[in-house]
Amino acid sequence: MSLHMIKLCVGVARVETLERRAAKGEWLTVHTRMTPKRATELEDGGSLFWVMKGSVVCRMPILDIATKGEGKASMCHIQLSPEVIRTAPQARRPFQGWRYLEAKDAPPDFSSLDAGEVPEHLAKQLREMGAW
Repeated sequence: MSLHMIKLCVGVARVETLERRAAKGEWLTVHTRMTPKRATELEDGGSLFWVMKGSVVCRMPILDIATKGEGKASMCHIQLSPEVIRTAPQARRPFQGWRYLEAKDAPPDFSSLDAGEVPEHLAKQLREMGAW
């Protein structure tokens, strides 16, 4: 089982915006103050799940985690894949920093869910509202 990370996506309110920025090469490196103690587990197939407007809505696979600098000036750089994978919405309360997310608690990828006979435009609206 993979270990994942979850973080609030501050400054981005829509998955489409994150997808555009990732395609341009932005948001591919996330900077945090604290380096995860379980970094090797995160690098072994883990993803960074993004919370937007109170719901987990997408994830980006983690490629590398490195600590730059020393002492109080040290910073953790988390290198992400440019691939933004939409997930089934999962409500999440606000929190500071990041948290570990066990694979069993992670929302499934949206592509793995059966949408049935719902029209695409309606499914998109439901996803944007966090209802699906």
